[in-house]
Amino acid sequence: MSYNVKKGKQGANGRGDKFRTFEDLEVYQVAREFRKKMYAVTRQLPEFEKFELASQIRRAAISLTNIMAEGHGRYHFADQVRFFLGSRGSLQELIDDLNVCADENYLEAEKIEALKGEAWRALGLINGYLRYLRDRKADGASVVREGRVNSPEDDEALALLDEALSAAAPF
Repeated sequence: MSYNVKKGKQGANGRGDKFRTFEDLEVYQVAREFRKKMYAVTRQLPEFEKFELASQIRRAAISLTNIMAEGHGRYHFADQVRFFLGSRGSLQELIDDLNVCADENYLEAEKIEALKGEAWRALGLINGYLRYLRDRKADGASVVREGRVNSPEDDEALALLDEALSAAAPF
């Protein structure tokens, strides 16, 4: 899987060719749509879950896209890696919340499977973006360095990223 920068399409700031903000990232757009669907799930849960499972789902769903936005705004390789790995964790949490919905028969099995399919697609895109960051780092094409060049923090992030991506082999 490769990371897809939508070329020729106007970015959020009105310029074409390359993404300019996190909103232009395909991974963010897919995660945002998934977040909306998970919010819809919370409206279908029983009343007694309003402040328990529903609240947990909303927090994880918001975290999924908020962390992407914050990580993208950091512009530094190590920070971006850590934030996108955190976003991946929030997505895994949402998949487990879907398992709870299945176990408790809160939603139809077909709906849960469809949502999980969308979650796995988002996970694949997150992993693709992480590979893109790794490859850019390996090519020496890191965007902005914030005064740090080949810092130990970058080495740690690269090792963490390699470990995380090797564990995500199907994606």
